[in-house]
Amino acid sequence: MRAALLLPALAMLMAGPATAEAAGAAPRTHVVVIDQMRFGPVPQGVRAGDTIRWINRDIFRHTATARNGSFSIDLAPRAQGRTVVAKAGKIPFYCKYHPGMTAVLGVAK
Repeated sequence: MRAALLLPALAMLMAGPATAEAAGAAPRTHVVVIDQMRFGPVPQGVRAGDTIRWINRDIFRHTATARNGSFSIDLAPRAQGRTVVAKAGKIPFYCKYHPGMTAVLGVAK
């Protein structure tokens, strides 16, 4: 009888504690800095549900506008804004005011 009661408890202990991966990792915040008329390095490891914080360090107004329409952040000089990335995939984005400013955000599931 004792063995029957101990087996489920032993199985739970051997399985180990639940990990963040198993439970679904908590959303994170990533930063993209705009400076000298360029988007800074695009963060790696972005997942659907994460937040992108856009920081405009330039003296010019910029946007971070997704070509698929999923986000468009308008940033005055020295301003910042945020967007939550909803879907996985490669998201090309650009500045509406300076169309030569482009980058691609890779978002995992």
